[in-house]
Amino acid sequence: MKNLGFGMMRLPVLSGPTDFDYEQINRMVDAFLDAGYTYFDTSFVYHEGKSEEATRKVLVERHPRDSFTVATKFPTFMMIPEEKIEEIFQSQLDNLGVEYIDYYLLHNIQNVYYDGYDGKGGIVKTTHLFEHAKKWKEDGKIRHLGISFHSSAKLLDRVLTEHPEIEFVQIALNPIDWDSELVQAALCYDVIRKHGRKVIIMEAVKGGGLAKLPAEAETILKSVHPDWSIASWSVRFCLEKEDVIAVLSGMSTIDQVLDNVKTSDEAKALTEEEHEALARAMKIYRESAPIRQSEIDAYKDILYHGVPVTAILQAYSICQIQPDPGFSDDNNYLKNAFAEAEHVDFSKGLEKQTVLTKDGKDITEMVEKAVSWLTEHSF
Repeated sequence: MKNLGFGMMRLPVLSGPTDFDYEQINRMVDAFLDAGYTYFDTSFVYHEGKSEEATRKVLVERHPRDSFTVATKFPTFMMIPEEKIEEIFQSQLDNLGVEYIDYYLLHNIQNVYYDGYDGKGGIVKTTHLFEHAKKWKEDGKIRHLGISFHSSAKLLDRVLTEHPEIEFVQIALNPIDWDSELVQAALCYDVIRKHGRKVIIMEAVKGGGLAKLPAEAETILKSVHPDWSIASWSVRFCLEKEDVIAVLSGMSTIDQVLDNVKTSDEAKALTEEEHEALARAMKIYRESAPIRQSEIDAYKDILYHGVPVTAILQAYSICQIQPDPGFSDDNNYLKNAFAEAEHVDFSKGLEKQTVLTKDGKDITEMVEKAVSWLTEHSF
């Protein structure tokens, strides 16, 4: 279970997102490597496009190439024309200062970018992105090819069937996203394993949202393990999963590195008692959101433009209790749900549709408010 990964998306900074606190990051990287961990994850876009360069300075230029593995991602969502794809990839090699990338991902595969809103083919297909990536692997410039994924298990099943060259899939997975109607972590995890591919877990602590819980929930967890940090419960939940290359944590302080390393070093599969405590804590967490899960459950089997109302309200509500609501992973999913259900681009507005509960209550305003907020914060 020694597969903790270092996410280079929330690095400590001094005055702004690109003014890196290199002294602290160096200590963090060294502590991580000294503990026997090797996987570092970055991207072309993290920290306003400067994370790859920071990774070069703190890792590549300071440690032997065979002492670490580095992962980065092609920015699918930037809608880059095909004639610029090779240039972008070469710039990533240059940014990182490496001749090859250990784990290379096509970043953010989803309905909109894979199929397009009309279902006939999005940017991934029209720019032949998979073909370019396969050539990079043949040339030895990448060692392993994968995707990061933000959409339905149904689409993932089709993508993995159509692209046997995909070796691994990075998905959001944590105790809340596990049974989320839109994120579908459990369903996606099962699809990946069904196809015999490996898993990389991101959002293990849901962007820090699971590092602090309502007092009642924390009391439950502390009564079982007083010495465990609250965040470590979610990390342990992820570490026990099988066929996982790395469980990523976007670490911002040396204390977070040390806590995650300690957690990973001692991690074992959670016991029945521990799973029960975690489930109770997550139920309290969901009930602390603006629209409680117990209320949302009353709206089952109601659709809004082909998407379950329960999924819409759950995603909206859980975002509101995240440290940065506008950057919660849930924001990635709703546009794909509408595209998959009705080939609708929700950013252009949706036709008016009244939403009534089984007993005739009109909840249209509540649903429209949730959709409007998720539209505004989609990325």
